[in-house]
Parts: sequence; structure tokens; C-alpha cells
Amino acid sequence: MDYSQLQLDETLFKGIQEAGYVTCTPVQEKVLEVSLDGSDLYVQSQTGTGKTAAFLVTIMQQLLNGGKANSKNGLVLVPTRELAVQVEEEAEKLGKHTDLTMASFYGGVGYEKQIEKLQKGVDIIIGTPGRIIDLNTSKKMNLSKVGYLAIDEADRMFDMGFYPDLRKIVKHLPDSTDRQTMLFSATLNSYVKNLAWEYTKDAKEINIESQNITVDEIDQELIHVSSDDKMRLLTGILSREHPESLIIFCNTKKMCEVLSKRLELNGIKNEFIIGDLPQSKRLKIMNAFKAGKLNCLIATDVAARGIDVNDLAMVINWDLPNEAENYVHRIGRTARAGKSGKAYTFCSEQDVYSLMPIERYIEKQIPSRIAYEEDFGEDLSKDKWIKTGSWKDEEGAKKH
Repeated sequence: MDYSQLQLDETLFKGIQEAGYVTCTPVQEKVLEVSLDGSDLYVQSQTGTGKTAAFLVTIMQQLLNGGKANSKNGLVLVPTRELAVQVEEEAEKLGKHTDLTMASFYGGVGYEKQIEKLQKGVDIIIGTPGRIIDLNTSKKMNLSKVGYLAIDEADRMFDMGFYPDLRKIVKHLPDSTDRQTMLFSATLNSYVKNLAWEYTKDAKEINIESQNITVDEIDQELIHVSSDDKMRLLTGILSREHPESLIIFCNTKKMCEVLSKRLELNGIKNEFIIGDLPQSKRLKIMNAFKAGKLNCLIATDVAARGIDVNDLAMVINWDLPNEAENYVHRIGRTARAGKSGKAYTFCSEQDVYSLMPIERYIEKQIPSRIAYEEDFGEDLSKDKWIKTGSWKDEEGAKKH
């Protein structure tokens, strides 16, 4: 099913188009078929299937279709700060042409800016349970008008001990008959089902078959290397293997840009894509990559989520991902359509803490070794100062 068949609000549809969404993923299709009439649902769906867009499009359409006019707002609960930021970025992208406001609320940062946003008014609140409770208890956040609730990664919420917090939050929301509740989880265990029975009305169950990428088919190698030597290891691999198509994954937007510039100084043509990049530039880069005019791309997990590029010759994890599932999503891009690619993972002293959750998730040890002297290439960018954010200056210059 295409998004054009859903009769969505024009301003929302424009944002969906610009985000590059044309056809619904299986979870988006099944959710949107039943959620747009206000039905409650609980959904079993893995990370990376497009579920974020499924609940965001539902909430936005409902708000634009009279919910906002009736002073209702949406609440999205997520287990981690990283996920809160990712969901906010996706919401801003999809809601770009609407008059809806969205903001994320999580711990580990000051309250001032978050309170400032609440005072201005927020249509879609995205947050972690602890901070939502804090703001609600201090009467800075009003939850009595929440008409649409999405609980994402519910199974992880339980694993992290958030069940009592979820119950506390739900007590402050309108009754289940006066709100729409959507629950998303990688597994529908008894805890998740109990939550669904307790806080939903006539909820519909949706199961999306897990498209498990068999990581066994992928030639994986984890190399233990110090942070300072990662660049030399990268230039060594690239000069030896000359992959015809490659994505290098980094955990942060800044690292993507720094790495891109350092590779350029080493004579390796590349581009980077991050969530902040203007859509026109992003499309230009992606079209060049798909056409084979560009063979090296550097990306964050968030930016890569909207990329339909598989059958890669190589994937390199510059950092180990913070979310174990993302390891599978990253390396799985090399093993589609019966082809088998190579996946290198650089594991430094900072990355080692992320290794165990990944190996537990894929239920196997990643073949690993220590970097040898012969693995290293030359790094012409060593000791050079790298300026970041210059793409923003370029965009600004174009507008004036």
C-alpha cells in the first residue's frame, strides 16, 4: 500500500513524501489500516521495520483531523534518551509542513529548556518515563489532555524496570475510553500483554513476522584496535580491498563529518549523511551512491534508516552501535539477495562495553582478532585540525 492511498492531511503527506516514504512497510500498512479510526492496538515488531513512522503518522493525522482543535496532544514513551532523540528527529521530519510542535524530554540534562518548550506548548511529547514523571509531579507538564499514547519498545521498558513508572504515568492520563493507546514491542510476552489488557480498550493485536537476517551468512570480523589507530586501520583495509560499495557507520553526527573529512584528506572520495542534512543534498548523495557514482558513504543509524540500499560489498562499524539490534541492521545490508559481503567492526577501549549485548542478541561470538602492524595504512589526516559544520555555511550561502 502506498501512502497516497491513505487520504492523509495534505501537510502531513508532504512531509512523508519529502522524507522519501512512498510505499508502507508491512508494519506501517497493518497499523495504519486500523489505527487511523482511533482503534487501540498492540504490535509485535522488531526495531528497524518502520514502526516509528507508523505511530507518528497515526498521532499526527489524528491531531490534524480535529484532535488539536479539541486541545488534545500525543505522548510517546520510550526507554532511552537516544531513542527519544531519534523519535523526535523523525517526528520533525514527518511533521515539517504541519503546524504541530514536538519535543523530547529525558534525564541527564537540565530542566530549563524542557520547561521552556512546555510553556510554549507541545503537541507531541516524546520522553523517557523518569523525566515525564518528574515534570508531571512538579506540575510543569500536564498529561490530562493526552488523547493519543504510544509506548515504544515495551519489552525493553520492562527489562529496564520501568513497569511501575508506566503505571504511574497512565494514572495521570485520561481514561482508556477517552484516548487511543498503541503499544509496540519486539516480543509480546505476558508482561506486555498484561499492560495491553490493563490500559487499552478492545485492542487489536498485530504480529509482523520478524525478517531475521541470518548473520551467519555474513563474513564478520571484529578487530580490537585503539581509538588512535582506527584511522590507520581504515585506510589499510580500503587500500588493500578496494570495496566497490561501502557504508561506514558511526554513532554520532559529528563523527560522521570528521571521518568524512579525514578520508578526503587521505584521497578517498566519500560523502556523509546525517539527520540534519537538507533533504535535497541527502537525495543527491543517495542517488549518486545508488547509481555507483559514489562508492563510500558514512552514516549514522538514524540517517541510514530511510536508505533503501542493500547488496553492499562491505560495511564497516567505526563504532559498535549502542543498540544491539542496530548491529544486525547495519551488517545485514551486505547479505541481501543471496549475496554475501564483508563486515568489519572496529572495537576500541571505548566500544568494548557494547560488545557483550550484541553477541548475546545474535547468539554467537563475532570472530575477533587484534590489529597487526601489517593491517595499518598511512593516515595523511593525522594531527590536522578538522572543521565541522561547514555544510551549514554552504547551505546558508545558497539561501542569501
